[in-house]
Amino acid sequence: MVDVPFSCSLISVMAGKAEGDFKEPMNEQAVANIYSAMRSEVNQYYSKITELEMEVSEHSLVINAIQPLDPSRRCYRMIGGVLVERTIKEVLPAVQRNKEGLEEVIARLNEALEKKKREIAAFEAKYKIRIRKSDEVKDDGSRKEGSAQGVLVGPAGANE
Repeated sequence: MVDVPFSCSLISVMAGKAEGDFKEPMNEQAVANIYSAMRSEVNQYYSKITELEMEVSEHSLVINAIQPLDPSRRCYRMIGGVLVERTIKEVLPAVQRNKEGLEEVIARLNEALEKKKREIAAFEAKYKIRIRKSDEVKDDGSRKEGSAQGVLVGPAGANE
């Protein structure tokens, strides 16, 4: 068996398929594996979006910190692992462009995330997949034990 990275294996499984048009898996295990891969991809989208939102936040902090300063003042910027000396006048527009670019990437990732969520919903509907929460499993066991327990209450006017 060849060890293929997640994104490649999912793409090969879903290659050439229109949204909601899935190849008929052989058994329950295949359905579960595809579903698990799809959920994993959604989680990857969430983590990447969160990471990029943190970078946007950092860019905003830098912009807010250097904007009120004198444009001819020296500042240092890390470019490809190298610290270079520039002026605020040169650095501020670049940081603003980077922030805008990150925001565009976040918007595209959010669109891709929504598309993947729709694919998962279609997959769930097609294969009648239900997510059983751990609370439901615990509740099933406690109902059997607790079904014989209860409080006996008499009629409303019995004490009169």
